[in-house]
Amino acid sequence: MTEPLFDSAFLRKLDQLSLLTRRAMTGDMQGERRSPRRGSSVEFADFRPYTTGDDFRQIDWNLYARMDRFFLKLFVAEEELTIHLLLDSSTSMDWGVPNKFDYARRLGGALSYISLSSLDRVTVTAFSTGSMQQLPGVRGKRGAIPLFLFLQKATAGGKGNLAAACHRYMQTARNTGPLLLCSDLLDPGWQDALRTLSSRSFEITLLHILAPQEIDPQIEGDFRLIDSEGGAPVEITADLDTLRRYHEHLAAWRTEVENFCSGRGIIYLFADTSVPVEDFVLSQMRKRGVLR
Repeated sequence: MTEPLFDSAFLRKLDQLSLLTRRAMTGDMQGERRSPRRGSSVEFADFRPYTTGDDFRQIDWNLYARMDRFFLKLFVAEEELTIHLLLDSSTSMDWGVPNKFDYARRLGGALSYISLSSLDRVTVTAFSTGSMQQLPGVRGKRGAIPLFLFLQKATAGGKGNLAAACHRYMQTARNTGPLLLCSDLLDPGWQDALRTLSSRSFEITLLHILAPQEIDPQIEGDFRLIDSEGGAPVEITADLDTLRRYHEHLAAWRTEVENFCSGRGIIYLFADTSVPVEDFVLSQMRKRGVLR
C-alpha cells in the first residue's frame, strides 16, 4: 500500500472520536484517561485521613472546620494507556476484493490514530509464522507519522499460526490495556489464540474480517480449491446445494465465534471488506460502543 491511508477529511472526523474502555486501567504517563490510581487532576475522587508526611496543601480546610480532623482531597489521575493493535499478516489475509489485509491496515490505522489523539500510547504488531513486524510504542499526534508509515510498509505472507503468535505476544507485552485483534480467523487454532489473549487483563476487541467473495461466493461449476497456506487442494462442484451448505456452515461458524467471545468478555465485530472503512468506523463501531 503506497497511497495515503486516509484523506484529511476523514482524519478530522477521527479527531472527534475516542476509544472507550469498560473499566479504569493503570497507565504509565500523564495522558487523558482516568486511572484507578489517585493523582492530581481537577476531578475529585475521594477523601482520606491525613497522615504524617502527606502534602498539607491537599488538606480540605472546610471539612476540618466541620469535623475538627484533617482529611486529604484525592483526585483521579489522568494517565495514558497502551493500546495494543495486532494484525494477522498470514497469507490468507492477502486476499479478496477489497483486500482483507489492506482493510485491516486501514481499520487498525484509524483506531490507532484515535488513540494517539487521546495521548494514549499505541503499539502495532503484524504477525505470521516466522515473521513479526512490530512498531514500538508511539504517542501523540506526532506518532501518527511513524504509525502510518509502518502500516503502509507492512506486508502479508507466511503460514498462519494464530495461537503461537498470540502466546508469544502475551509473553512480551509489558502493560495491559485495550487490545484490538484484526484477523480472518481462518486458522484452526483461533480458539486457543483467544483463550491466550484472555489470560491477562486486556480489554479485547476482535475485528473479524472477511471479503465479500468469502461471505457470498459467486461461483458455479467444478473447481479445484488451493489452500494459500499450503494445505491439500480440494475438488468441489459449486451447485446450489453446495452453496447453501456453505452459507449454513459460515453462519454457524460466525455464531460460534461470537458466542465464544461473549463468554470471555471479548467484543466481537464482524467486518465485510465491501463496507468502506470510514462507514465501519463512524457507524458500526460507535453503535457497538467501541468508540464515542
